[in-house]
Amino acid sequence: MEITTLQKELSTNSYPGRGIVLGKSKDGKSAVIAYFIMGRSVNSRNRVFEVNDRGGIRTKAFDESKMEDPSLIIYNPVLKLDGKTIVTNGDQTDTIYDFMQEGHCYRHALLTREFEPDEPNYTPRISGVVKPNGDYVLSILKSNMGKPQCLRFFYEYPAEAGLGHFIHTYKCDGNPIPSFDGEPTPVEIDGDIDSFTSMIWENLNEDNKVSLFTRFIDLESGKEETRIINKNK
Repeated sequence: MEITTLQKELSTNSYPGRGIVLGKSKDGKSAVIAYFIMGRSVNSRNRVFEVNDRGGIRTKAFDESKMEDPSLIIYNPVLKLDGKTIVTNGDQTDTIYDFMQEGHCYRHALLTREFEPDEPNYTPRISGVVKPNGDYVLSILKSNMGKPQCLRFFYEYPAEAGLGHFIHTYKCDGNPIPSFDGEPTPVEIDGDIDSFTSMIWENLNEDNKVSLFTRFIDLESGKEETRIINKNK
């Protein structure tokens, strides 16, 4: 699989859905994280990211009066535990957190979960964990070619300067929406946190983008820099 750019992957896809990027900065000093959400319905677009009390972020209704069904859209996308950062597109963040807190692996946690119960889309659950040394793992739980059978895939990557991997829920827009296909896409990681954040936000589809979270973690000191952009203000 060839290394591509996030700019190309995002600008040519009007609806990748929710996406996770994990990797290492070009200078080799920082672990890099990005998580974004998109939406087609009023309910999905009515969200913002805000800081939570466990080292990460949660989603929140921007206008409580417009909230229809919180079950699949209100969750903690990012949590921290023992120097590890968990990033997912649903409440499986808490499942992974709870299992890891008890000494288990993220895989054990995800064996208890499956895709979202939103027939006919069966939206995949995508998850990642960044380790203190910058190495990272990604996972996707998705339907079996649109059938309600859960397929589970796990990927483990050593951190490599200037390289990341991108996984998202949907292959593209559609009805039903086709699930992400294949392995996480290797992408270039370049620039500081501000240029990285701007590049992602500017290349997400203007009509469908909702919120973006990015974080650079200094691998020597553990110091974090975080950015949050919400379309709803």
